Amino acid sequence: MKCVRTLKLICVLFVSIITLKSFSQSTAVTATGGDSKHIKVNLEDRKWTLVFQDDFNTNLDQWNIWEGGAFNNEIQLYTKEQLNVSNGVLTITAQKKAVTGVNNPYDSALKAFSYTSGKIESKKRFGPSNSQGEGTYRIIARMRLPKGHGMWPAFWCYANPWPTKGEIDILEAKGNNLKAFQSNIFYGIEPNISIVKHEYTERTYDFNTNLTANFHDYELVWSKDSLEIFFDGKPLYKYTADGKNHIADIFGNKLKIVLNLAVGGDFFFGMHPSTFVDTSTFQIDWIKVYKK
Repeated sequence: MKCVRTLKLICVLFVSIITLKSFSQSTAVTATGGDSKHIKVNLEDRKWTLVFQDDFNTNLDQWNIWEGGAFNNEIQLYTKEQLNVSNGVLTITAQKKAVTGVNNPYDSALKAFSYTSGKIESKKRFGPSNSQGEGTYRIIARMRLPKGHGMWPAFWCYANPWPTKGEIDILEAKGNNLKAFQSNIFYGIEPNISIVKHEYTERTYDFNTNLTANFHDYELVWSKDSLEIFFDGKPLYKYTADGKNHIADIFGNKLKIVLNLAVGGDFFFGMHPSTFVDTSTFQIDWIKVYKK
C-alpha cells in the first residue's frame, strides 16, 4: 500500500505496475478455513514476548484513525464512521457514496470522492534491532478479506518519511480474486521515491479456497536478514536480504502497523469504477505482535 505523495512517484508507480504484470511471481498454496481465535505462534522455546495485542473487544484507543483521502489514485475517503468494533471484531466497511473531504492528512485541499472507507495506524511502532531481545518480530492478524471488484484490503507496515524507513506489505488483495493475496517491499533513500524493483519483491500466493469465506491468520516474521510470510501458521515465502530487496536497510527501523480497505486506484489500473461493487467489508478478529 504505497504512500505516494508526488506526481513523480505516481509516474514511477505507473511504470512499475505495467512491469509487475510481466514479472510478478506466484506460489500455489493449500488453505484451510476455521474459526479458532488461537494464534499459531511457535512458543516452544518460551523466548517470545508479547508486546502488542488488540482483540477489538472495546475500542480503537491503540490506533490513530486516518481521516481524509490517501494516495495511489484511490477513490475512497477514509472516515471514522466506516470503522466498527463489535463482538470482538473490527469491521471496515467500504461504501459507494459521493462525498467531499481533504485530499489527504498532509494536504487540506478539498476533493470529491466516490466511496467512503476506513483506515487505522498503530500508535506504537515495531521492528527488530540489534538490541537484546529485539532480534526478531512476529506480526500476526486474523482476518477475513472483503470480496468484490475494486476492493483493496491491506495489512502493512511503514514509517515517515516514506519510503526511507521502508514499507512491508504483509498482505494486499483484490476483492475480485477470492483465492489469492500478495506481499511486497518498498524502500528509498529520499522521500517519495522507492528504488525497489518489484519484479524482485512482489510475490503472489494462490490458494484452492475462497479467502473471503473464513478468517485466516496472516503473518510476518521479520529479522535482520529476512522477511518471511506465513498463512495459517504455514510458511509461504522467505525473502532473504540482498541488494535488490533492501531488507538490510529497513532493519533497525520502527514501523507503524496499518489496516485499511482502499477502493480502486493503481491496483486496479485501467478498470473503470463503474464496475466496482457498491459495498464490502474487511474484518479483523485480532492482531498480535511478538518479539525475541
